[in-house]
Amino acid sequence: MISRRTFLNGVAVGAAGAALSSTAKSYAQIVGANERLNFAIFGLNGRGYAHLSALKNNAHSARVSHVCDVDQKILDKFSAEAQKELGYAPATDTDFRKVLESKDVDVITIATPDHWHTPLAVYGLKAGKHVYVEKPSSHNPREGELLVEAQKKYGKLVQVGDQQRSSPHTIKIVQQIHDGLIGRTYYAMAWYVNTRKSMGVGKETAVPEWLNWELWQGPAPRSAYKDNIHPYNWHWLRRYGTGEALNNGTHEVDVCRWALDVDYPQRVTASGGRYQWKDDWQFYDTLVTAFEYPDKMISWEGRSCQGMKIYGRDRGSSILGTKGSVLLDREGYEVYDWSGKKTDEFKTGQENSSNDLLSRDSMTDLHFGNLIAAIRTGEPLHSPIAIGNISVTILQLSNIAWIVNRELNLDTSNGQIKDDAEAMTMWSREYEKGWEVTV
Repeated sequence: MISRRTFLNGVAVGAAGAALSSTAKSYAQIVGANERLNFAIFGLNGRGYAHLSALKNNAHSARVSHVCDVDQKILDKFSAEAQKELGYAPATDTDFRKVLESKDVDVITIATPDHWHTPLAVYGLKAGKHVYVEKPSSHNPREGELLVEAQKKYGKLVQVGDQQRSSPHTIKIVQQIHDGLIGRTYYAMAWYVNTRKSMGVGKETAVPEWLNWELWQGPAPRSAYKDNIHPYNWHWLRRYGTGEALNNGTHEVDVCRWALDVDYPQRVTASGGRYQWKDDWQFYDTLVTAFEYPDKMISWEGRSCQGMKIYGRDRGSSILGTKGSVLLDREGYEVYDWSGKKTDEFKTGQENSSNDLLSRDSMTDLHFGNLIAAIRTGEPLHSPIAIGNISVTILQLSNIAWIVNRELNLDTSNGQIKDDAEAMTMWSREYEKGWEVTV
């Protein structure tokens, strides 16, 4: 095995690829296989299944060559499902470095815990791979800057998992909004509600024999293994996760920003707290945050542990203009005139729920299809990292505003915080020695 530091210094990136497994060799001979892109999926407990489904549904131009997870039980379960779904068995590994050595891999997809998103994406770019990375594409604003820089330097494509950017009805209605359907837009409100249970109070215990806890932690400073972190509750710990604003708010805030045609705001405010349960959860379960522009505003309300819907929906966006409004979610849209009378609507006929943690859906299929087309034909990406990073960064700034308990004034050219040294200390993070992200 190559050493961690050797890999990070880039020495091993150009090394000869490891020999393909016998399974990989067998399906490489399928007619047309060489015309398809080979994908490696990293992080297999949740959204990895949506990646698998999307690649299956794009099988004419993509195949899954590798799947990887540091948890052997999760890896085994996913591998069995992949073979069932695909009709062949992708190669498996618990160490991402071995997969990235393979010259057979064209694209990596990342559905790992948040603290791994940017580091793994940058490693992939250095290894010559295109990248599909789930939101949030970074754990902190500095990582977002580094990932944008890395994409420019290495020239491969990076698609952020804001899959609603590939939703046909969303593309259509946003274009109509830009064309003046509801007049001049000035306010967009987004929300997310769920009924999450308590994560409890964890106990330090021995690391399960099937889990590589060292590699799971990766770039994060080392801490003892507790029994309530893996495989999901890391979301609510600041060392690894980014809270509900980044876990789910990113989607609808991105739609709002798209509809209003804005980038970095002048000011960010956030208020909320952990109210429902008393446990190890380090973020809020209730948050109201706002992004103020010279003549527009976006707000997001997140309620992780209170299921009262807004407009009868778990999640969605409401776009307001001088002549009317649009109510928009993953299931369709409704158009209203200035007085609130409905004038048009569209429904996909597909139901979505905030309790669905996998989100296997046509939007994800199309988002992967867009990346494949971008690689093969030059079709523009729907959510390239330079664009997706803005939505991620402003919600990370919401977290910072909440932590320091005051408004943040921003440099609108890059989102950096002005005249607040304490808040700017949270622009980056502390890394385990030897795991720092470098471009």
